Amino acid sequence: MRAKPPAERVSLVEKVSYGLGDLSASLAWNAAAAFTLFFYTDVALLPAAAIGTLFLFTRIFDAGFDIAIGLAVDRTRTRWGQARPYLLFAAIPFGVLTFLTFVTPDASQDVRLIYAGVTYFLLGLLLSVTNIPFSAMLPMMTADLKEKLDLSAARSVGTSVGVILVTAAFMPAVAALGDGDQRKGFFLTALIVGIVSSAMLLVTFANCKERHTVRPESKGVVSDVSAMFSNQAWLSVAGFATLNFVRFGAILALTPYFAINVLGQPWMISVLMPTLSGTLLLGAFFAPPILRRLGMRRGNTIALLIAAALYVALPFCADAPWTFIAVYVVASLSLSITMTATYAMASDSVDYHQWRFGVRNEGLLAAGVAFAIKVGMAIGTAGVAYGLAAANYDPRNVTPQAREMMSWLYYGIPLVVFALQIACMQFYPVDKHRNEIAAAAKGAHA
Repeated sequence: MRAKPPAERVSLVEKVSYGLGDLSASLAWNAAAAFTLFFYTDVALLPAAAIGTLFLFTRIFDAGFDIAIGLAVDRTRTRWGQARPYLLFAAIPFGVLTFLTFVTPDASQDVRLIYAGVTYFLLGLLLSVTNIPFSAMLPMMTADLKEKLDLSAARSVGTSVGVILVTAAFMPAVAALGDGDQRKGFFLTALIVGIVSSAMLLVTFANCKERHTVRPESKGVVSDVSAMFSNQAWLSVAGFATLNFVRFGAILALTPYFAINVLGQPWMISVLMPTLSGTLLLGAFFAPPILRRLGMRRGNTIALLIAAALYVALPFCADAPWTFIAVYVVASLSLSITMTATYAMASDSVDYHQWRFGVRNEGLLAAGVAFAIKVGMAIGTAGVAYGLAAANYDPRNVTPQAREMMSWLYYGIPLVVFALQIACMQFYPVDKHRNEIAAAAKGAHA
């Protein structure tokens, strides 16, 4: 077999640097996803129902902003490329908003709520300005399936390392740096996260290359958006990603409450939450060969069926912490395949778009998937907040009704999500047309 031309290869430095881009977003955004609900209810002393509404509406609004950023990326032409300049200019503001989100002013409840809404909203906008171009870069870096899977795996590594660090170390760092003052601890810990996140985005900008950019042949915004919603591959992956992050957001937000109040084992927070992401790190290595062999549709379906069976078993292990953890680890390993697949399918949807419509629109399609992810996180996190509010959750007096609600949410949301994701995968069209799609993508880059 003839070797690929050197210009087609993505270097190891680029792959690592691309993974750092997702690590940056993962550190900041998962700190917000995992701990802002706890921070707002237990430190800022804001009502859970109001915070649920804040999460839902700010995320849906800035998810719409994703589309505008995607359209802008497709029309950007600079000496740095299409996507990279966004990383350069938004890196530092992104870090600043990360730590400002974990500040609460000495003021009335209304002022604290407004401050929380503004900072959380702006953090979401800055995430869009960095993450949409970052996602759009993947199909710009290579047209080769193996290298796309490798870059998707690098993203999964970045995601998982970020969530491991945040979920395992964030609260211990709050305790250590705050020395008994949670407000101080949250501020200092978030300040460190913000500085590191900004630095890693700048490394991604410096080392990644856009090899395969194609001038858009757009007929206008309405036409581009209409074509996106006619792209069956994009619809499948957008639905799949939305559901994936409904589950992910709900479990991240709920785990501290569940471990403390249902399992009665607060120490399990620092085991279950890193496990949720640590398995993504392992999945980044074993998922690509599985997906290449089975295809996206079969590979994801099998992984979800295994996870569903294990989640059915979890309630029966609640009184045996280490058995519960073991079952949870295996379920999370199976689910890690779906996360790597999501990134690869998002890239595939760009090539499918080229094959169907003759244009690529990397930015718009990446924005569409990011929109789906944010909506999923918003629904998952807000659903937990609304569930706690419906059960009259009070951190000073947790009732049996509140504990029962936590259990239903923790076990029930994933099982519903798995069933819907399996349905989504049955409509994924790329596997059976991969050769024709790859030929069209290479022709576009010729």
